[in-house]
Amino acid sequence: KMNPPLRTQKDVDAVIAGLRDNTIDVIATDHAPHSPVEKALGLQKAPFGIVGLETCLPLVITRLVNSGFLTLYEAIEKMTLNPAKILNLKKGTLSEGADADITIIDMEREMIVDPSKFASKGRNTPFSGLKLKGWSVMTIVNGKIVFQS
Repeated sequence: KMNPPLRTQKDVDAVIAGLRDNTIDVIATDHAPHSPVEKALGLQKAPFGIVGLETCLPLVITRLVNSGFLTLYEAIEKMTLNPAKILNLKKGTLSEGADADITIIDMEREMIVDPSKFASKGRNTPFSGLKLKGWSVMTIVNGKIVFQS
């Protein structure tokens, strides 16, 4: 159960076109990690949302970068620099004096999405079983390693 719900291929193609021509300048996720108990309440009572954060980067790499719709630079710009600019944050850059917020990506790392291995409390994803490339192997926030696989 998602709001908005998953769309048709025609809608997906329109989003990709918007990303390519810069009509859409940000890629983000509404990470909604509801527990399996919450999601099992039935269609009327279950909360809206899926786990988005843990699959966003490899989905962008696999479906947009590796498929040639965006360059790696464009994808990273839409996920980091552009949102920071819109929110007037001094983030999304590796310039001198900036916060040392960095994600190291292994562009060749290929894994199958396995919700049982998510760090999130949620397990609900339409991407379970999908083989994706381009996973984060380290995240550094303010100069400190906060994630390493």
